[in-house]
Amino acid sequence: MNYSEIKEKINSNVLKEQSENLAYFTHYLHHNKNGISSYYKKNAEEYFESIVSEPLAKYLRFNLNFDIPFPPVKKPKFKFIDLFAGIGGFRIAMQNLGGNCVFSSEIDKYAKQTYDLNFGEIPFGDITKIDENDIPEHDVLCAGFPCQAFSIAGKRKGFEDETRGTLFFDIKRIIEAKRPKAFFLENVKGLTNHDKGRTLKTILKVLREDLDYYVPEPKIMNAKDFGVPQNRERIFIIGFRKDLNINEFDYPKSVKKKMAFEDIKEEKEVSVKYYLSTQYQDTLRNHKERHKNKGNGFGYEIIKDNQCANAIVVGGMGRERNIVIDCRLTDFKPITKIKGVVNRDGWRRMTPREWARLQGFPDNYVIKVSDAQAYKQFGNSVAIPAIQATASNLIKRIIKEK
Repeated sequence: MNYSEIKEKINSNVLKEQSENLAYFTHYLHHNKNGISSYYKKNAEEYFESIVSEPLAKYLRFNLNFDIPFPPVKKPKFKFIDLFAGIGGFRIAMQNLGGNCVFSSEIDKYAKQTYDLNFGEIPFGDITKIDENDIPEHDVLCAGFPCQAFSIAGKRKGFEDETRGTLFFDIKRIIEAKRPKAFFLENVKGLTNHDKGRTLKTILKVLREDLDYYVPEPKIMNAKDFGVPQNRERIFIIGFRKDLNINEFDYPKSVKKKMAFEDIKEEKEVSVKYYLSTQYQDTLRNHKERHKNKGNGFGYEIIKDNQCANAIVVGGMGRERNIVIDCRLTDFKPITKIKGVVNRDGWRRMTPREWARLQGFPDNYVIKVSDAQAYKQFGNSVAIPAIQATASNLIKRIIKEK
């Protein structure tokens, strides 16, 4: 019996109403043979037996086949947890290195759906409501914690933003309770100078002094240096438990070969829905001209095939600063409501799959949400190659110390 057949036994209404129970269930399916399931077993069995007539054990007697793109690692080298998991960028990187994800958490319902399609696991929900003692033991804590509170484009409230900025302290309480060997945190570049550097200083003080971890100086890493054509700078914060006697860490060097948009461009003609209308073209041109006259550099940008894309971000700006020229369109009849007609200059938005590739997601990664949700999910995700290169150096240290 495969994962899909078991999932068909689950009523969709139950999925909507009892997502936390389903999180227990899917985590248990992954870990029923490796001892971790003790954290999930009771809730999983009670949930499953409440919606089907047969007991859970009957299904687990089969050789369960996870018919998903990214099943659990069969012979893991280490255990990790995936906090603020999004759609699993961190998870792909860590699984590629031999890691077994023993816990995941994400609050966005659409991201959870995408996560489940690709990993066969529903993440737990609001991290602020999860007891840190209920999280399984793990070697590495991974967290691309919410960046809006620290972003240059945001309101820059930092720790004063109770709904986002202080989520760092949920990371703190989990590290304090579980004492993982290492952690890997990711955030926007703007964290470095937020509140004149005081926010980052506070974070490092908590990690180094309150939690007593060795934390080398954080580093700004750019996705374009690790095999994807996206100019995306993010701050990486690495830490090791001091009893491991690790007192140095080398961040990875950039790869020699630089990529361009043409390396990830759709191979075939894309739908007319991605092409701009002539009226929208005029709006973008006028907007850019107004800002240019004011001495500002705001406005749309066209990315040539031999160029590197700008950072993809949530919202219209992420798409408008990454317009490409693709003259392969043959049918100019609109399939969505637009003002004006489809432009004949070849201007189009990048597709969600192209955004996925800009973040290093492999082509077998499943995208079944709307385009609007897909842009949001990939814009909020991490650049997998940069994460994996850095995590590789981290894992070598903690495995070496075993």
